[in-house]
Amino acid sequence: MIMDGEFYVGEALIGIGDEVAHIDLIIGHKNGPAGIAFTNALANISAGHTPLLAVIRPNLAVKPSTIVIPKVTIKSLEDANKVFGPAQTAVAKAVADAVEEGIIPIDKCEDWVIIASVFVHPKAKDYRKIYQYNYGATKLAIRRALQGYPNALKVLREKDRAIHPIMGFKISKLWNPPYLQVALDVDSLEQVEKIVKELPVRERLIYEAGTPLIKAYGVYSVVDKIRECRRDAFIIADLKTMDVGRMEVKEAADATANAVCILGVASKATIERAIQEAKKQGIYAILDMMEVKDIKARLETLSVKPDVVVLHRSVDVEREIAERGLKPEMEWGDIKGIKERFKCRVAVAGGITPETAVKALEEGADIIIVGRYIVRSRDPRRAAEQFLDQMPPDADTMRLILDEDEVVGE
Repeated sequence: MIMDGEFYVGEALIGIGDEVAHIDLIIGHKNGPAGIAFTNALANISAGHTPLLAVIRPNLAVKPSTIVIPKVTIKSLEDANKVFGPAQTAVAKAVADAVEEGIIPIDKCEDWVIIASVFVHPKAKDYRKIYQYNYGATKLAIRRALQGYPNALKVLREKDRAIHPIMGFKISKLWNPPYLQVALDVDSLEQVEKIVKELPVRERLIYEAGTPLIKAYGVYSVVDKIRECRRDAFIIADLKTMDVGRMEVKEAADATANAVCILGVASKATIERAIQEAKKQGIYAILDMMEVKDIKARLETLSVKPDVVVLHRSVDVEREIAERGLKPEMEWGDIKGIKERFKCRVAVAGGITPETAVKALEEGADIIIVGRYIVRSRDPRRAAEQFLDQMPPDADTMRLILDEDEVVGE
């Protein structure tokens, strides 16, 4: 058998409420994989998911030949009527109109077949809405399939900003720096709750579960407390891992932390295993270079690189400098060089104030880590805003709620 290579995939969601329509469809040649799938669907009937030919009216099947397959199991005649009535009619009319409007070339009507998977909620009641939403979703899915929408670049642009409505929460990623990282180095979960609730709700604000807190309460309790207050927060578990890297990273990931902090002075084996486990778990590996003398040389030794490098002066060093009456130097090294050479984000930490943050941002820092200036402030919100005001607006602030996916005229 000679196989034909024409094969197109489309998807669309239209509508609101229980009548919402979600269409997944395949368009392809009868002599290709789409034709085989079409035949198998009609020949191998599954209980509750019976495929049916889309018809304009009884005895008038649409062209290209189209089958409708219900995604949700049909358990009653009431369910069947919604699919066999308004839903399949909507699919048939959308296919016919797509031919009339030139979306589907008319000379392909006898060569192509369409397989449309249709979602009809068991609680859907309004037949007009079922029809209208499924009509719109089918037509849009056809257009998208034949235009190759979305392309890979569109997916890459949207992958870290998208929110799926059914999932109900956002997966936070460090896709659009700079960010303000608030180090929650406090004594109790009650303080965590108070501070987090006072901080502004901003995409550019991320949260660090501080090492003292984790030691006192455990990573699960601390991350859970932050999530109670900020469900979609990007949370860093500052474990300062020195040994058993894989075990500690897995524990942070199991607690739903988005990132874990590993010490750069740990052994090469520990660092590499921790970074590898972070990649496996799908979270960020952050390498804190506190007390590392030659940062670039240390990074060069690693066969796997971290996602974020922290240029960090410790609290104890800061305290010693202050006790000696000296002014701390805010020199973080070659931030841009590290970013370019190792393809990572760079964070800076150590006694940062709004004034010194300006210099860090100018030098290319992706993350400004601030602890005491914010968490010990009488007004944590205002203290945080002093840093956030130096950063661009949140990425989606000016994005329309119904932002256009397709270009007008496509």
